[in-house]
Amino acid sequence: MESIIDGSQLGHIMVDLETLSTGSNAAILSIGAVEFDLTTGRTGRTFYLNVDLQSCMDAGLKIDGRTVYWWFKREAEARLPLLENPVHIAAALQSFSEFVLTCGGKEAQLWGNSARFDLGKLDDAYSACTLPVPWSFRNERDVRTLVAFAPHIKDQEPRIGTHHHAVDDCYHQISYCVKTWRYLQSPL
Repeated sequence: MESIIDGSQLGHIMVDLETLSTGSNAAILSIGAVEFDLTTGRTGRTFYLNVDLQSCMDAGLKIDGRTVYWWFKREAEARLPLLENPVHIAAALQSFSEFVLTCGGKEAQLWGNSARFDLGKLDDAYSACTLPVPWSFRNERDVRTLVAFAPHIKDQEPRIGTHHHAVDDCYHQISYCVKTWRYLQSPL
């Protein structure tokens, strides 16, 4: 995929979180995001921060034992980077808000896999930290819904990068979403 280096906006942001719960108000380990153009596949700015776990717990975000156990079974290359330079959850969210603003703010379309998971967990964290959400709920997009129209494309997509690294997951999701979009737009 082609990357941009100028200040233009591509209209879409793929978001991926790594968390310590699959439920509401989940403690967030990392936030990753990549700006992209759904039509061309062009990618732009990236965002990645690890989040301090204690700050999540202090804000009332939750940890689930089953999810912690699941993380223990993941490869070290997925787990160990999560410990590098974590920042307070409120600071991470403020930085993410600035990223969204540079990528179009309320006009940007934010994607999650599913939107209810990634964007929902972020929404919970913003609420816990009494910070405003930087995107419009009208512009939330769901990777799983798009993929359901042509699941064979995702099934055939080779995995690139580290599985469960938030930015690598974003790039992977962008790749098969763009291909799915093109497939759906092509004449029959």
